[in-house]
Order: sequence, then C-alpha cells, then structure tokens
Amino acid sequence: MALPFLEAMLSKSAQSADSERAIPKRLGLFYFGTGMNMREFEPSDEGQNYTLSPTLKILKKHKNDFTVFSGTFLEHGGGHGGDYTFTTGVKAKDGGAINNSVSMDQIAAEQLGKTTRFPSIQLCLARGTGFGSNLRTLSWNRNGVPLASENDPHVLFNRLFKVDNPEEQHLREKGFRRRRSILDVVMEDAKRLERQVGRNDRVKLDEYLSSVREVEKQLERNVDWSVKPKPDVDTKGMSDFSKSYQPHMPAGQFVYEKYAKMMYDLIALAFETDSTRVITYVVRQESSGGSFPEFGVSKGFHELTHHGNDPKNLAELAKVDRIYMSHWDYFITRLKSMKQVDGTSLLDHSLLAFSSGMGIGHSKNRLPTCLFGGTAAGVNHQGHLRLPENTPLSRVWHTMLDITGVKVGPEFQDSSGVIDNLIA
Repeated sequence: MALPFLEAMLSKSAQSADSERAIPKRLGLFYFGTGMNMREFEPSDEGQNYTLSPTLKILKKHKNDFTVFSGTFLEHGGGHGGDYTFTTGVKAKDGGAINNSVSMDQIAAEQLGKTTRFPSIQLCLARGTGFGSNLRTLSWNRNGVPLASENDPHVLFNRLFKVDNPEEQHLREKGFRRRRSILDVVMEDAKRLERQVGRNDRVKLDEYLSSVREVEKQLERNVDWSVKPKPDVDTKGMSDFSKSYQPHMPAGQFVYEKYAKMMYDLIALAFETDSTRVITYVVRQESSGGSFPEFGVSKGFHELTHHGNDPKNLAELAKVDRIYMSHWDYFITRLKSMKQVDGTSLLDHSLLAFSSGMGIGHSKNRLPTCLFGGTAAGVNHQGHLRLPENTPLSRVWHTMLDITGVKVGPEFQDSSGVIDNLIA
C-alpha cells in the first residue's frame, strides 16, 4: 500500500515557513446548469464585510473562504448553449455545427497533472459526453474532442483506490497489449492513406493522427501507473462505495443528497491522495433534470427557471438553489477538515469555482459565480467583488490558472487579464 503524504517526505527547506510551496495546488470547476435565482443569490452590498444573500447564508461559516462575483458574463452563453462554451470561451455551437476548442481544465491538466495517476477527472450526474445535446462534461482536448464523464461513485472509487487481484491484473495487461496492437494497425493504415489523398484530406488525417497519438500517450501512462500501488484511504464517516449508486436506479432507491455527498467525498479523497489535481463536475446538466422528489417542489428545475415572475416559481427556484448549496457546504467542510503537513487545510491549497452558462431568465450575464479556497496557494479573497459589467467569465479561469502556476501567457480565451486584487 502507498504511504500517505508525510512531512518526512519533504526536504528540510520545504518543511520551513515556506513549506506550503511543496504542497500540490489543486483546481476544480463545477457547473450548475440552467442558472440560479439571482435575485436571491446576489449580495446587495460589496466588499469583505458584505451581507450574505439569502441563498449564500447557507455558506455563512465559510464566508472568509470564498469570493462571490457580480458582473460575470459568457459571450456565447445564455439560452441553452452555455455548457459548450463554459470552459473554452469560443462559439462552439454555430447552427447545426459543433466546433470547440481546448478547455481551461485540460490546459491545467497538461501542467499540473504530469505526475499524478489521473491528469484530470471528469464527473457528471450522467455518464458519457452528451455531445450534441445537454453536455455531461466540461472537458475538451486540444482537438476539441469532449472527454467523457463518470457518474457512478462505486466505479470512481474502484478506479481511484481499488487494488486489482491477480486475475484482474492479467486481464488488464492483456487489454493493454490488445489496444497497443490496434493502435499500431490504425497508425500504419492512416500513414499509408495519407500518401494517397489530397491536401485538405491530409489536414483532416493529421488531426486524426494527433488524436491517435494522444490515445497512445494515455495508454503509456496507464501501463506505467498499473504497476504503482494505489493509495489506501480512510472512508470513515462516508457512504459505502462498494455498490453502484446512480440517479437512474429504480424509484425510491435513489436519494440525491446521499449521491451528492458521495461524489464530493470522492473529489476530496482524490485531491487528498494526489491522485489528480484537476477535476471538473457537471453538478446539474443544462436544461435537464435538476430537481428530485425529495426536494418538495412542484416542477422540474428548468420549468421553474421559466418563472414568469410568479412568486411561487421564484421561491421554489431559490429553494432548490439552497439545497444544492447545502451539499456544497458539506463539501467545503470536508475539505477544511483534511489537514496538510503544514497545518493548513486541503481547501487552502485548492482553487474551486462554480458558475453556470446562464443567469436568471436564461441570460448570458449575472452568472452565479464563486471562487473558494486557495488562500495558501495565493488567493486573496474579496468577499463580494463587483466586477465591471459584462466581465468575461474567462477572467476568473485566467486568474485561477495564474495562481496555480499554469502558464498561459497574457492572452487567454476572451479574458482581458487576471483579476489582480484576488492575487495575494
């Protein structure tokens, strides 16, 4: 079994007052599809001593651990296309065509994830990508290809922490060999075809070969990591991960609060064990689902967002928002309980942001945007920070990348630069 991260593993210099520099920085993006009731979410005043809004009061014990932004804007968001542009900033959907770019988290994964078992992890309430419909992922590779998410805590736990028995190891190694053989054949055929086609087709083939090379690199990583022990984790106080638990279980067997806590616990464990440093999570899909029977509301979440200024619809919309914030409160509390070797918490070394592809009324502005944690990594929280009207959401992403040491240069998506007063 792998040892936990011990203080003795650090050099003497790293154990000094500057030891936090040796502790990994983590980054997480979370998507709450179809917006929120911003009338109950946005604070009325500004600054570090601001008054918590009715929805944010759920997070009152963490007030010093996060910044809430007003003024964030997603140029190609609003309507129901914000999930496609959320992490890339480009107009991914143009009529019936979908042409996206690399996502912010994958840029981070290229640099932060070099030494972890999983460069990044993608999560959602539903498995897969959802490509062409409501997305189930926030992650896009360099070729604009969406990366599939996992939704079953049991599968995720096994992938992260379960030690394979000899039979499983044999089957895995056999699978590695088979995939290597398939990739070799594909590469040979593609290179042979490349000599027979025209210029435009060669460009398309080059993109295809780049994707194959990416698969090859991931296969090599999987082979390397397959012989390294997985970390042993303490799940005391958490749910049982030994059985599948998914939203599409028969009626009466699934409770969303339990599911939400299982997913957030797994994120915390993945960060704590340094299994990954980059995670994305579609907590609520765009225009799909979002409310559950135990929430006690009269309509689906999407239907509630078409509120028509009906007081009942608006009240129920805010009620659902607060249920989700209560789960977020659980997550942040869990991260704060996980102490690092320098005495700080896991949250202090993790930059976690949530937002949406729309505000209220399906707008592309007034997005429910917050940044949590990261104080040991260099975040200077501002309480309620009112940004200039229609500030690109990518400025928040740009700032997170800058603080975690991910080099992207002065130009990033449609950002006009990092938010300086967030940087300590």
